[in-house]
Amino acid sequence: MSVTVDGDNSGSVPNRVRRVLRGPRAERVPALVGTACTFIGLVDIAAGVFPRFRASRMHAVAEVLPGTLGPLSAALSLGVGVLLLLLAHGLKRHKRRAWRAAVVLLPVGAVAQFVYRHSIVGVVFSLVLLALLLRHRNQFAALPDPRSRWKALANFVLMGAGSIALGLVIVSAHPGRVIGSPSLSDRLEHVLFGLFGVEGPVGYHGSVSWTVGYSLGALGLLTAITTIYLALRPEHPVARLTEDDEDRLRVLLSRHGGRDSLGHFALRRDKGVVFSPSGKAAVCYRVVSGVMLASGDPIGDVEAWPGAIERFMDEAKAHSWTPAVMGCSETGGEVWTRETGLDALELGDEAVVDVADFSLSGRAMRNVRQMVKRIERNGYETRVRRARDLSDGELERIRRAAADWRGTDTERGFSMALGRIGDPADGDAVIATAHKADAADGEPGTSPYGDLKAIIHFVPWGTDGMSLELMRRDRSADPGMNELLIVAALQSSPKLGITRVSLNFAMFRAALARGEKLGAGPVLRVWRGLLVFLSRWFQIESLYKFNAKFQPRWEPRFVVYRNTRDLPRIGFAAMQAEGFVTFELPRPFARRRATRTARPCAHLAPSPGEHEVRAA
Repeated sequence: MSVTVDGDNSGSVPNRVRRVLRGPRAERVPALVGTACTFIGLVDIAAGVFPRFRASRMHAVAEVLPGTLGPLSAALSLGVGVLLLLLAHGLKRHKRRAWRAAVVLLPVGAVAQFVYRHSIVGVVFSLVLLALLLRHRNQFAALPDPRSRWKALANFVLMGAGSIALGLVIVSAHPGRVIGSPSLSDRLEHVLFGLFGVEGPVGYHGSVSWTVGYSLGALGLLTAITTIYLALRPEHPVARLTEDDEDRLRVLLSRHGGRDSLGHFALRRDKGVVFSPSGKAAVCYRVVSGVMLASGDPIGDVEAWPGAIERFMDEAKAHSWTPAVMGCSETGGEVWTRETGLDALELGDEAVVDVADFSLSGRAMRNVRQMVKRIERNGYETRVRRARDLSDGELERIRRAAADWRGTDTERGFSMALGRIGDPADGDAVIATAHKADAADGEPGTSPYGDLKAIIHFVPWGTDGMSLELMRRDRSADPGMNELLIVAALQSSPKLGITRVSLNFAMFRAALARGEKLGAGPVLRVWRGLLVFLSRWFQIESLYKFNAKFQPRWEPRFVVYRNTRDLPRIGFAAMQAEGFVTFELPRPFARRRATRTARPCAHLAPSPGEHEVRAA
C-alpha cells in the first residue's frame, strides 16, 4: 500500500530524499553527530548526578556542556543529558524531527550557560554544534516511522521505570550528606514524591536537598512532557493492506503465484506493499524496530522484480529503515543481491513433498505409518476440504478452536503465516481436520467444538500446490495429530488437483544434518551442539526431524541484509515480527483456557508430533 506520512505519499519517494540519503558522506555526519550527542548526554547525566564527577578532571570537559553548577544547573544538566540520549539514535538515522529537536535544544542550552554560569565557552560550544547541524541539514531528511498512540503508553512505562532507577541513584549519590540512615523503601518513596515535585522523607545537609529535588523534578517533567507529546502528536498509520492493494496482489498471484510457496502470505493484512512502476511486481513488508522486513520473493513477473525492489529500497532510504528480506528463495536472493548490492546468508531449508512420490510404504516411513494406524484405531477420522466447501457454522467453530488452542497470547508468524482462517477471499485454502466423538455410554460430549480435535490449514501455492500455514490441536487429543493430518492431506491431494505441498521451514537444517554425520569437523559439531542447545526454546532440531519424517526435498531459503553488523538487529526484529518477542503489556484479566496447547505458526516454530505435548 501507499502510506501517507506528513502529507506526502511515501509510495512515491521525493527525489531530494533519495539524493541526500545515498553515498558514504550521507552516513558520516549523522553518525558523528549522533555519537557526539550520546557522549555529551552521558557526560551531562554524570555531571548532574555524581558530585565527585563534577569535581574530577572530567569537570574540565563538563564545563562546556549545558548546566553543571548549582542545584538548578544540576537538574538542567540531567534533563539535557536525557534528551540528548533520546535524540542520538534519531540523528544517526537521519530523522528530520530529531534534527528539529536538537536545533531547538542547543540554543536553550546556550542560553542556560549564559544565564546560570555566564560561560562564554559553553555558549560557543553549543552554537558550534548548532552550526554543524544547520550546515548539514539536508542530510537529515528521513521521514517519520509509522506509529500509533500506543507509543505514548510505552514511553510512559519505560521512561517512568528509567526515571525511578536513575532517581534512586541520585538519592543515594550523596552518602555523606544524608541525615540518618533511610531504608530502601524510604529512598524509593522519596524518589516517587520527588518525581511529582514533592519533598520526600529523606533529608540532606546543606544545598544537596535542593539539588536532589530539582533533579527528581526534572526527570518527572521529562517523563510527562514526552508522554504528552507522543499522545497528542498527529498519528501516522502503520502500514495496512487496503482492499485495492489486496485485489492487485491477487491478480499477480493468479498469474505468477506458482513460483513461490510463500506468495499467498503476502496477503496478510498487517503488511504494507510497494509496486513496481509497471504494476507487474510487488514487494510486501512490515516495519519493526526500524527494520523494513520483506518476506519471501517479490510477487509477480520476474522481469518486473527489479522495479519493485528499487521502490522498496527507496522507501527504506526515505525513512532510514534497515532493509532486510526473510526467507527468499535462491532465485529471489540472486535478484536481490544483484539489484541492491546486499548480501545473502542461508537461513534454512523448506520441506517440499511431491505428492506423486509420497507413500507410506517402505522402511523409511515405518514410524509415521505405525503412528497413523494407531491413531485411526483409536477412533479418529480425518476430513480434507477446500475452505469454500465448509459451512459457515463449521468455519466459525474451526476459527474459535484455532484461537483457543493457541498456546500463546500473541498470534505467531509473519513471513509464513496468513493470520486468518476461512476468509471468503481465501476459498481455495485447504483445511484438514481430525474428529473423534466425545460421547461415552450414550452421553453427549462436553467439548464446545463438538468432535473436532485438530486442525491444519494450507494456503494456495499457485493452482497445483499448497503451503502449510498453521497446525493446532486440542490438548486432550492423542499425540501424533499433526502426522495424521499431514498424511491425510497428502493422500487427498490428487482429488484436489494438488501436486506439491510445502511443509515447515527448518532453520539451519543443513548444519544439523551435516553435523550428525560421521566425519563432521569440530567446528561443525560445536555449531550443531549450539543449535541442539537452543532447540530447548526454539525447537530447531525437533522441527527438522519432524519434517524429515515425510521424506521431502529441501529448498534453501535465505536472509538478505545490508552488512554483518545489521544481522543482530534484523534477527531481533524478525523475532518481534514472528511473535517470539513482544513488548505488549500483560493482560491480567484475560481468561486462561485450560484446553490451550502450545501450537504456534506451523512454518516457523510448531511443536511437531509428540514434541508438541511435551512443549505444552
